[in-house]
Amino acid sequence: MAGKGGKVGPGRRAARVGRPGHAGDAKLRRVTTARLGEMKARGEKIAMLTAYDFSFARILDGAGLDVLLVGDSASNVVHGHETSVPITLDQMIDHAAAVVRGVERALIVVDLPFGTYQGNSQLALESAVRIMKEAGAHSVKMEGGDVIIDSVRRVLSAGIPVMGHLGLTPQSIYKFGSYTVRATKQEEAEQLMRDALLLQETGCFALVLEKIPARLAARVAKRLTIPVIGIGAGSQVDGQVLVTHDMLGLNKEFSPRFLRRYAELHEVMSEAFGRYLADVKAGRFPSAEESY
Repeated sequence: MAGKGGKVGPGRRAARVGRPGHAGDAKLRRVTTARLGEMKARGEKIAMLTAYDFSFARILDGAGLDVLLVGDSASNVVHGHETSVPITLDQMIDHAAAVVRGVERALIVVDLPFGTYQGNSQLALESAVRIMKEAGAHSVKMEGGDVIIDSVRRVLSAGIPVMGHLGLTPQSIYKFGSYTVRATKQEEAEQLMRDALLLQETGCFALVLEKIPARLAARVAKRLTIPVIGIGAGSQVDGQVLVTHDMLGLNKEFSPRFLRRYAELHEVMSEAFGRYLADVKAGRFPSAEESY
């Protein structure tokens, strides 16, 4: 697959579809939408993180992540916006193209940003086609259930895989007014279950559930045959996703209950930058060995 910035050579193309002679090595097999379904069927958990650029994508893919989400959370952690609403389709395509160039194995899912699919199925199709053609992505993700189902059907009709997203839907933050847990009341929980079944019946290959009660998420995962990926939805789902910048401790202001920090890179990076600054100011960098 060629990304937006150039063609892929024969050797790299071969690596992306699976290296001959290593069919039994799961780490070398390309992750596809069908393979995610197989993982759910045999009870293997799915690991998913966000990626927004080439360098992170290459590290994440090399670590063995199953799915990389080019999330509209780039609006927050990369572009500095308060919400995910401002990021544009062009920006998402640029992020996705960079991620594609860094990946050999993981499945790449790209968020359709706010305003590119809600209420207009033709626009949804055009937006998804641009992501697939210009970035070289493998699938798209859309937030919502019944209210966006026409757009989901239209995108699927073009052969583009769609991942659904229910529960807390950050693109609708101005509607909800807060980032509190969703579907805590019976009526909303029942609607979420109906939407989950509808998305599955329509043809979505997987579903993200964000910030809902763990018991409800477990019920949805048990009822559906497609994989259910949770973020703040408990452990009884088919996989987990986090924002990479959050789990690495790059963001100090964001500390929801569901976030586990696997590193504290804010401190590590700040200390490294401080030492570099001190060495430059004192004339210790570069040394004679580091000069030509």
